[in-house]
Amino acid sequence: MSTNFVGSVQAKAQEVAKEDFGRAKVLINDAAKSGSYLYPVKGIVYFATHKSLWKPLLSKLGPYVTLSVGVVTSMFAFTYLPQLAIMVFVNGPLAVFTTVLLVLSESATIISLVSRNFMLQDALLDTFDGTLVSKNATEIVTEGRQLKSGADPIDRLGKILKSPFSRFSPKALVRYVMYLPLNFIPVVGTVAFILLNGRSRGQSVHDRYFQLKRWSASQTSSWLSEHAGPYTAFGTVATLLEMVPVASIFFSFTNAVGAALWAADIEAKENQMSQGTAPGLRETAKKAE
Repeated sequence: MSTNFVGSVQAKAQEVAKEDFGRAKVLINDAAKSGSYLYPVKGIVYFATHKSLWKPLLSKLGPYVTLSVGVVTSMFAFTYLPQLAIMVFVNGPLAVFTTVLLVLSESATIISLVSRNFMLQDALLDTFDGTLVSKNATEIVTEGRQLKSGADPIDRLGKILKSPFSRFSPKALVRYVMYLPLNFIPVVGTVAFILLNGRSRGQSVHDRYFQLKRWSASQTSSWLSEHAGPYTAFGTVATLLEMVPVASIFFSFTNAVGAALWAADIEAKENQMSQGTAPGLRETAKKAE
């Protein structure tokens, strides 16, 4: 009886593992085909070569650097050693490095929570919209704000007609806390922690784009589910970049630029996110109308 039960459990576990592996393989293939993981890098290059997009960042640089230095210094001073003492039991010598990643991730979450709600929201919105304008995607931008005449994409941004990005979701913070124990699993756990946070990050990068498209919550959810791989890939790269102390503000803005470049490519039917992406977008857009 017990032998049969154990065999049944093992068979079920193997079946579940096989299904999960299959899903992961599909997500990885979709992400690889889409090239979405390159958009954060494209955002860095585009931002660096278009000085007009620097204005929102420069206006917030001083306060953000002060916040980042304060948070990172405090986190390492008060939480590194206590967490290292715990991590060393499960990660051994690697705990020195995995704890650094953990503290950086925690710091990045605190900085993101504070800055996006009270400091950077309008600046990131201007950066996203300004990038769309610079890519000649003015038609969709006018769905959310007035545009002035001129050559400078940031100076062209006028009154906001639709409310900007949603504020930090409590669910995101709850998920983060739930995922923290993964760091107690050597190496693999830390990687899984970053990937899971990358998935959450990726699901929010096109909030403004979906808003401009006038998509409902169900349409947005359907689109994100259909393209989970590409958005997870983008979010993971963006998360890793934003974990860099102090420089995370720069990457927050370049990630906004990268997300806007991706949105512009989708809108222009030029990206190759997956087979049938552009037609699928057109069908969804028609339904939204």
